Amino acid sequence: MDRTDRAILQALAENARISNAELAERVHLTPTPCLRRLRRLEDSGIIQGYTVRLDHAALGLGISALIFVQLERNSLDNANRFEAAVRELPEVTECSVLTGGHDYLLRVTVQDLEHYERFVKESLASIPQVANIDSRIVLKQVLSRSLVSLPDRAR
Repeated sequence: MDRTDRAILQALAENARISNAELAERVHLTPTPCLRRLRRLEDSGIIQGYTVRLDHAALGLGISALIFVQLERNSLDNANRFEAAVRELPEVTECSVLTGGHDYLLRVTVQDLEHYERFVKESLASIPQVANIDSRIVLKQVLSRSLVSLPDRAR
């Protein structure tokens, strides 16, 4: 991956809907080589997909929470069962495996506190592998970005 590839990724992180012609101009290529590079980045898995950022509040989803989950027993079977159960919960927008005192971190988005309480009690706590739930309500999201600082020699 060279400087041009990183410029392509930066431009797409800022606007994934940019046309190939605009992208090529921005990274100082002609459209055909630009498209070849873009396809190579997609085929290699560096670009995993294209998404849209939604305004949760405008959609009536006023509560975002970070939930730390500890499993009953830390085994591969328990982890697989928990992860399969979490994938079925539409309120969960992110799930990460952690080190330390908690096994997982979930990001959950719901309408209001009533829905959040119902989610925790009826959905999350009912997963048999869950031993402990520790949550934090997000008051305000200060920053969310899709592109991290790329090293000079990525991959």
